[in-house]
Amino acid sequence: MIKNYLKIAWRNLLKDKVNTGLNITGLSVACAVAILLGMAAMFQLSYDGFHEQGESIYKMVRTEQTPKGPKAGTVHAAPLAPTLEAEVAGVKHISRFVQDGTLALYNEKEINMDIVWVDQDFFSMFSFPVLHGNEKEPLADLNDVVLTEEGAQKLFGSTDVVGKTFNLMVNGEEKPFTVSAIAKDIVPQSNLDFQIAARFESHREYNEAKEQWDRQYHELFVELKQGVLASSFEQSSRSFVDLYYGEGIERLKRDGATADENGRFINLELVPLQDVHFASFKNGTVEVSRSRPYLIFGVALLILFIACINYINMSIAKTAKRLKEIGMRKTLGAQKKQLFFQFWSESLFVFIISISIGVVLSLVFLNDFKSMFNTQISSSMFWSPMFLAGLLLSILAITVVVGGYPALLMSRLGTIQSLKGKLESSGNNQVRNVLMVFQFSIAIIMIVGTLVLWSQIDYMRNKDLGFDKEQVVSFPLNGKRNSHDMVDLLRDDLSGNAEIVSVSGSDSNLGLGKDGSRSSSGIGFEYKGRIVMTNFLIVDHEYVQTLGLDMVAGRNFESAADSLGVVINESMAKELGEQDPLTSQLEIEDGIFYPVLGVVKDYNFKDLDRAIAPMTFFMSRQQDLTYGFVKVAPTNMANSFVALENAWKKLEPNAEFLGSFLDENIDRTFRQEKTTAKMISSGSLLAIVLSCMGLFAMSLLIVQQRTKEIGVRKVIGASVGSITYILTKDFLKLVLIAFIIASPLSWYILKEWLQNYTYRIDLSVWFFIGAGAIAVLIAMLTIGTRTIRAARANPVKSLRTE
Repeated sequence: MIKNYLKIAWRNLLKDKVNTGLNITGLSVACAVAILLGMAAMFQLSYDGFHEQGESIYKMVRTEQTPKGPKAGTVHAAPLAPTLEAEVAGVKHISRFVQDGTLALYNEKEINMDIVWVDQDFFSMFSFPVLHGNEKEPLADLNDVVLTEEGAQKLFGSTDVVGKTFNLMVNGEEKPFTVSAIAKDIVPQSNLDFQIAARFESHREYNEAKEQWDRQYHELFVELKQGVLASSFEQSSRSFVDLYYGEGIERLKRDGATADENGRFINLELVPLQDVHFASFKNGTVEVSRSRPYLIFGVALLILFIACINYINMSIAKTAKRLKEIGMRKTLGAQKKQLFFQFWSESLFVFIISISIGVVLSLVFLNDFKSMFNTQISSSMFWSPMFLAGLLLSILAITVVVGGYPALLMSRLGTIQSLKGKLESSGNNQVRNVLMVFQFSIAIIMIVGTLVLWSQIDYMRNKDLGFDKEQVVSFPLNGKRNSHDMVDLLRDDLSGNAEIVSVSGSDSNLGLGKDGSRSSSGIGFEYKGRIVMTNFLIVDHEYVQTLGLDMVAGRNFESAADSLGVVINESMAKELGEQDPLTSQLEIEDGIFYPVLGVVKDYNFKDLDRAIAPMTFFMSRQQDLTYGFVKVAPTNMANSFVALENAWKKLEPNAEFLGSFLDENIDRTFRQEKTTAKMISSGSLLAIVLSCMGLFAMSLLIVQQRTKEIGVRKVIGASVGSITYILTKDFLKLVLIAFIIASPLSWYILKEWLQNYTYRIDLSVWFFIGAGAIAVLIAMLTIGTRTIRAARANPVKSLRTE
């Protein structure tokens, strides 16, 4: 019996090659894309999920109720970790964490490497397997370091280096460290990335900050003991906070802050390790959102759903062609379940072939997908039990539901009705129409999303940020020389080049440079009886003119002698609340007052999803610059870049030059948005193609069913245009209904999404009109080619058709 089902199913599929080919093509492509997108989403969701004790590890966040609202931060004071471990019950392991770049020196090599400064508990908490060396206590001594395999190969050219000594630049001095262990390379799904791990106590700021509760510069991870809940630990830490942050709490009360719902002003909160990758703090509270991977999952499911709708619609439309076959089978004694399995076996054939092709396509195009969408998925993810289970469940659901519904519909037709070749199709047509409306609604929503996403990215890319991003090159000062001396030497070396306008430096980059690091600093100080918070930037005296910042009051730094004054931005001037900010004296250090020399116009020194905050520029040769900035003339910019690189190599022959223009840096900050936009754009294109394939197949079937009607209409004088209109109007109505449904839904979704950006585009009606016009135009082109051909056919031939 089963052999007979399969044999007849195969013959029927071969007999209708066009529809079978369209179904297999659509389902195969949809399956391949859904697999790739599903892998990309699962990769995102798997961040930090590989740590064996991950469920007990948390990142600590401090929240404050400031006069301007809540504020959340992840940096803490150096004394917090040991004091918290000693005085609050429930801590199993604790580690401070500073991620940084460092210059490693071995023989003649000078290599810039990624380093983390951590406590001794770090490798007991996190699952970074030690392959060689001291497995139990790899950071037992202060001069011990752990290298990853990649780090060891980069520095020594080998992983057999346990016990070897090399130097790291710390506070401008070379300090020796010994390799105590080699760890396995960090997996891509880790937020904690490094090539070297060293003891926190060896960090350049530790000795000065180890007893200062008001100097915050590191992150903190805590592993709780078994059975200790995060909520109970947070509750237990309240008395600890009241004791050690008492002065801060009193200042918040004095400045007019409002307590939270629990009557508190400062809290220590724990964010689960698996949530860290998805946490943001820009609105003053901890917000965990997995919307991006879920959006990718959603696009995958919608594409698969559109392909399934095509299959259902074409299967229902083909019912009329098989009525006599169904009637004859029932006359000969076939039961409903036998008919069901006969038709379902045809669907099973299609799905098995389509899914097999889809799996092969996904593996073939895996590398292209990775490079196009900037993801680090691998074929090994495909064979993970969770992914395979999800894939099998999806296949089962599609096979049962999508293949079962048309089979059930055809098996329930009456014998006499089938033999007469008449089908009461109003119900079937309604189902078909609903599915087509839903299908085109999805496509229109994705088109609108694509238009809005790219418009927002284009807006951010071209927005005037308040500084010169086209003519300024930034580069990390990652050599052996003192950073201030390096800037001076570069300025002297390039002074004879007419195409070099100015040279400067600061301790923070703008955008995301080639080294991939980002940092910012902030301070708070007393000003006229209240705490004033500001971002804090160490700069060279030519910083303002190099960046092309506009002075709105006072003057810029004129020389290194102005180190006892500061320059602020407009937001900081508003924060001070003075009618004339140039009269302000800021007590940034105890007993030392810094006059405000000038005010620069506000500029976007952070991402565009954040409002411009107060900023204070400060000159001090006691604190390092980390980035150099060189402004070049607009002519021969490529030659100027080469001249800068040559000057660098002359002064730092062993350090890599990682220069890039600021507009490139800014563009890198949109990497996630661009990846999402690419995925939705590709999904929209595929959704339209799949919808059109279904529409084309439906038009073929309906033209075949109405062949005699077309012939009769032509005989009585109907024009080609009128017949084309009759055949296409019903489809176009469905597209218009889909547009009416999709427009308000997409408007609501995109309006909510745009709220994530402080600077955003207006949600114009033209986005929706454009998406609707694209959908209608594509539908007309798809249907029109077939319907016009049918309308132009010889009516005599049409009337002879049986």
